[in-house]
Amino acid sequence: MTKEFYEGLSSLYHLIFADWEATIDRQATILDGIIQSTWGTQVSTIVDVSCGIGTQTIGLATLGYQVEASDLSPQAIERAIQESQKRGLDIKYAVSDMRCIFDHYSKEFDVLIACDNSVPHLLSDIDILNTFREFYRCIKPGGGCLITLRNYENENRDGIQVKPYGVRIEQGVKYLVFQTWEFHGEIYDLSMYFVCDAGIQQAETKIFRTQYYAISLVKIIGLMQEAGFKKVQHIESNFYQPVVVGTKAV
Repeated sequence: MTKEFYEGLSSLYHLIFADWEATIDRQATILDGIIQSTWGTQVSTIVDVSCGIGTQTIGLATLGYQVEASDLSPQAIERAIQESQKRGLDIKYAVSDMRCIFDHYSKEFDVLIACDNSVPHLLSDIDILNTFREFYRCIKPGGGCLITLRNYENENRDGIQVKPYGVRIEQGVKYLVFQTWEFHGEIYDLSMYFVCDAGIQQAETKIFRTQYYAISLVKIIGLMQEAGFKKVQHIESNFYQPVVVGTKAV
């Protein structure tokens, strides 16, 4: 379900943000500050294991990092390649499942990132723990892991929750963008809606569906520690989601 969700969403993903270009720059600046303050100014190699269409990958590469990136969705990777080429960036992309990421890369990086709430697509503690162990194997001693995810602690889980993103306008077409969440215990069904208004009487609606695990930050931190990471903590920042970091011991 996750792969199909991002396959369909890849051409429209940028509309989640009011200004995707500005978002790329802003997020890169924030992540760069966190990386340098946590692991020092000598970090040069980064692997993005859930890169999507390249939001964080492109921004960090623009700042001079040597970034490699992968994602489960071939269509998302194809778009990330196109977006990188537009900007003259030489980034190595690949299609890969983050649950077996070390088997794919078979090498270590200074920092591994998995942003945009990608880890909670894994629907059990054991799946997340095993994935964190894979992350750990991909990181050099003294380097680290940085993930971002939603804070589910205060989310209302009754009925169907509607999460509006707003109206976007692109090439004369208005897009009303919103999500619905429907909880079943700790797992919830997410539907992403794009209502496309091209100025005629009937609007086209595109819907993409997936599932998430509404895991707490406390549990995420505990699972990272169990996977071997040290100094695991929630970093306060201006990033649009909570940021959790952990370090591989030297």
